Amino acid sequence: MTGPRRYYLTTPIYYVNDSPHIGHAYTSLACDVLARFKRLDGFDVKFLTGTDEHGQKVEKSAEKAGIDPQTFTDGVSKKFRELAAFMGFSNDDFIRTTEPRHIAACQALWNELITRGDIYLGSYAGWYSVRDEAFWGADELKDGPNGSKIAPTGAPVEWVEEPSYFFRLSAWQDRLLAYYDEHPDFIAPQSRRNEVISFVKGGLQDLSVSRTSFTWGVPVPNDPAHIMYVWLDALTNYITALGYPDAGGDYAKFWPADLHMVGKDILRFHAVYWPAFLLAAGLEPPKRVFAHGWWTNEGQKISKSTGNVIDPIGLVERYGLDQVRFFLLREVPFGNDGDFSHRAMVNRMNSELANDFGNLAQRSLSMVNKNADAQVPEPGEFSAEDRELLDAAADLLPRLRDSLDRQLFHEALETIWLVVRAGNGYVDRQAPWGLKKTDPARMRTVLYVLADVIRQLAMILQPVMPDSMARMLDQLAVPADQRSFASYGERLVPGTPLPKPEGVFPRFVDPEETAP
Repeated sequence: MTGPRRYYLTTPIYYVNDSPHIGHAYTSLACDVLARFKRLDGFDVKFLTGTDEHGQKVEKSAEKAGIDPQTFTDGVSKKFRELAAFMGFSNDDFIRTTEPRHIAACQALWNELITRGDIYLGSYAGWYSVRDEAFWGADELKDGPNGSKIAPTGAPVEWVEEPSYFFRLSAWQDRLLAYYDEHPDFIAPQSRRNEVISFVKGGLQDLSVSRTSFTWGVPVPNDPAHIMYVWLDALTNYITALGYPDAGGDYAKFWPADLHMVGKDILRFHAVYWPAFLLAAGLEPPKRVFAHGWWTNEGQKISKSTGNVIDPIGLVERYGLDQVRFFLLREVPFGNDGDFSHRAMVNRMNSELANDFGNLAQRSLSMVNKNADAQVPEPGEFSAEDRELLDAAADLLPRLRDSLDRQLFHEALETIWLVVRAGNGYVDRQAPWGLKKTDPARMRTVLYVLADVIRQLAMILQPVMPDSMARMLDQLAVPADQRSFASYGERLVPGTPLPKPEGVFPRFVDPEETAP
């Protein structure tokens, strides 16, 4: 007998030199929806998020704040943990790179790479960006103000010379290209895969993996003058959380990860450095790395300097939690850049949540309440049109499995909304309010079809809007133990008493537009 299917997915660990913003919430939301979907589909899921707390940038930020780095990181990490709770994220673990378990895992990985000859001591001279925590080649730099040089990201760079341990990344060029070829789904979307392959084909240089110019980091084993370079430290979190270097337990159960979800700005580290580190240590790389796009604000690039950073907590307080969750995954194809605007948010809320789905549920269940004795009606024989709508709803689950395994959240929601719109069209054509006098048996069948389709829509939308869909399933008297996808193909039981329906998605009325 085989055990449950397993699924391990991760957000990047978020850097603690700043407060959480919409980009952090977006990445974690996508993972949360996928984790919830997989759990409902019978998987044993591990969903990891956390904070990246080492590096020169943190050390300088703490110094500027007049506190020690640990106190500084404790405060900022707490904000990320609070955001996860506020957004309803269902992560199973929250890792911090300052934890003893993580330091032990990093040092174990380091020792393995030393033993295998993939790390050696040398010296480094090159252009370094504190803001990016990255070295940049001279050919990658751009001209900055007053004759200076800046990184491709726009960050200032400084010339650094110091002793350094190196990882033999240059030795992995052909092996990485072969790995990408053998695992075509390893990097997504396709445009990002093409970028990575082009970068690796351009040639790989050995990678500096330690620093001596600051001390806030994981100490290098047997050489306390060095601390580990931030990316070797940070990336290891994904196996730290599984108990590495213990090869049993959660590591044996969940590794390799099914999905690392990252922003496009850190794809190179996850799709080039990380698999090289793992392969060099004799470990399996993750199965998939998906790099999503960035958000702009009303068409403008988001930055602290322009003061247009989007606070996810502020969004939720204005529009509602499930409405924000829905919008962020509905508005743009996942993987592309997207623009947040108040008008777009309100349009999605009012047209698709209030008018489409909210209206379908409210008018259907109100008719059941008034015309079917407030209980699930007894249906007669289903017509061809009844079966067409029922079959469309039943077909959602396999179609969404495919979309979400490819991280196509927008495609999944559009697929669901095809059935929502079909349901509204069905109501209009069947006109059950008229059937009450002319054919009450047919009216009961139509209302039954509508109620059961709404049940399936609410079940399949639970990962995206958990609170709202719980209320909708309550209105259909669906027991708590029958809300997983194992019960998706079942039907509502005729005669089940139903509570009086209440609207789940009210229209958003802008206070500024209604003011006298």
